[in-house]
Amino acid sequence: MLLGALVLTGCATVSTCGPNERAGQTAHLFFGRNIGEAPGVDEAAFQDFVARELIPRFPDGMTILDAEGRWSHRGVLMAEASKMVILAQEGAIDRAALAAVRAAYQTRFSQDAVLQSVSTACLAY
Repeated sequence: MLLGALVLTGCATVSTCGPNERAGQTAHLFFGRNIGEAPGVDEAAFQDFVARELIPRFPDGMTILDAEGRWSHRGVLMAEASKMVILAQEGAIDRAALAAVRAAYQTRFSQDAVLQSVSTACLAY
């Protein structure tokens, strides 16, 4: 289920949500697709990871976007194809499930890290 119809409004705290909004959280996960310095996580492998690791832990749905990560490494600008997964739900997102997903990706695809960002949100459907 794609969350395309979901409207997200940033909130300083959940008490600032409007009358037609529900307090919740969003999580953004950023998955690099290189293995070492070369492309290595193809679309089929990533979709298999989604089916085995993400969907069982977050069965209510997610949005998956193609992205390109850029960062400075020892003064050199690096770029890497990546996937961004956005999760939005009422209440708190299961942090243990996020950690398990990140660990599974790091192990399966020899990654140093998976970036995670979790924020409070006001959700309207």
